[in-house]
Amino acid sequence: MVGIVSYGSYVPYRRLKRAAIAQVLGVPAEKGERSVASFDEDSVSMAVEAARDALRATAGTAIDALVFATTTPPYADKLNAALVGAAAALPLELRAADTTGSVRAGLAALLQAADAVRGGARQALATIADARLAAPEAKAERTNGDGAVAFVLGSEHVIAEVVASASLTREFLDGWRQADEPFPHSWEERFALTQAYAPLLGKAVQTLLAKAGVAPADLAAIVLDCPNPRAVADVAKRLKLDPAKLADSLALTVGQTGAAHAGLLLANTLAAAKPGDRILIAVAADGADAILLRVTDAIAAFRQPRSVGRLIESKGEVGYGTYLKWREILPTEPPRRPDPDRPGAPPMLRSAAWKFGFVGSRCTACGTPQLPPQRICVRCGAKDRMEPYPFADRPARIATLTLDRLAFSLNPPTVSVVLDFEGGGRFLCEMTDCQPEQVQIGDQVEMTFRRMFTADGVINYFWKARPRR
Repeated sequence: MVGIVSYGSYVPYRRLKRAAIAQVLGVPAEKGERSVASFDEDSVSMAVEAARDALRATAGTAIDALVFATTTPPYADKLNAALVGAAAALPLELRAADTTGSVRAGLAALLQAADAVRGGARQALATIADARLAAPEAKAERTNGDGAVAFVLGSEHVIAEVVASASLTREFLDGWRQADEPFPHSWEERFALTQAYAPLLGKAVQTLLAKAGVAPADLAAIVLDCPNPRAVADVAKRLKLDPAKLADSLALTVGQTGAAHAGLLLANTLAAAKPGDRILIAVAADGADAILLRVTDAIAAFRQPRSVGRLIESKGEVGYGTYLKWREILPTEPPRRPDPDRPGAPPMLRSAAWKFGFVGSRCTACGTPQLPPQRICVRCGAKDRMEPYPFADRPARIATLTLDRLAFSLNPPTVSVVLDFEGGGRFLCEMTDCQPEQVQIGDQVEMTFRRMFTADGVINYFWKARPRR
């Protein structure tokens, strides 16, 4: 049996109301809001959040393969999955790959992870994230959303078995973007709906059900995803799928999250799944992929406290002008400070466990945790008697703080905090996803992997604190 062992999801804290876009641009107002990755987030940082969430639920997980899927990779010529693996503290002995180029990449990553387990991997991690841009006034600007999801696949303690899959690939022009373009293009909607998306999505679903010998009435939940949501309604009607079994599209609360969307809907569906449920998940784009899952008895013991629903409820509003500034669509005057220097490759390599995994040290002589990692204990003075000590998942409280309105940032003022970690360890870092005036001494925080700045094409990732979600 090969299937999903654990899953995690991530919806950014920030929300942009569609009415706020309409008020500025004069376009028709639409209902709801969309999720917005913060100024210091991208597809890699969001994938790390979802991956950490999935790995927390599987203590002692042995990951042998990692797939990172996105249509918005931060690096065009570098393995982005290596960054995800480093921040998630995955082992050096790891097969890793990026999957990109289409919103189908999300389900493709899930299928690749399942294939890796069938090929001998003990467990495989599929991480999927997107933070897509769209031109102002474009429909996609209002309907898009940012988010991430991750699945651990294995052959033991499976909560949802992969029963069957079906894939179709067909070349047709609907949405496209060249490497040097910030915004995507799209063809006229009726063409893609009637001649591509609906036929391909319907064909993939029919092929899958026939292969598995399952009737539509046997399905407990149905996840259908497509860049044109009208195709979902068309296929459901034509195949006589029960509308009550269709998963919530999250259109009013999150938006369409690109490659991550089908997986995010699946994670939301699994939260309410029962043993024996059959779940169909299908996505259409440049063809179609479809997967049939069977929920096992192990789902009853699985707990994922940070569910999609709770992440949707944990939110803070962002204005449209701020959103345009964060995406650097609206040019603004930068801080009157020297540009930051490019991070150096040798020191990043030497301190990779600290920089990406937030692993400090603990003295084996007196047991004092300390960060950054040290050779000489700050308490007892013992030399070279340290062991690795991870801090990424340890809660902390704010000991003191300051607001810096002159620091280099797309979102001033910068909130700098001194943290005291539970169990020991003190550290100075930046705060994110917060209202600066509401941050107080004694507040409990958690760590999150973020972008600090970009210099000469090098993205400097590190860890920040945020209020507990």
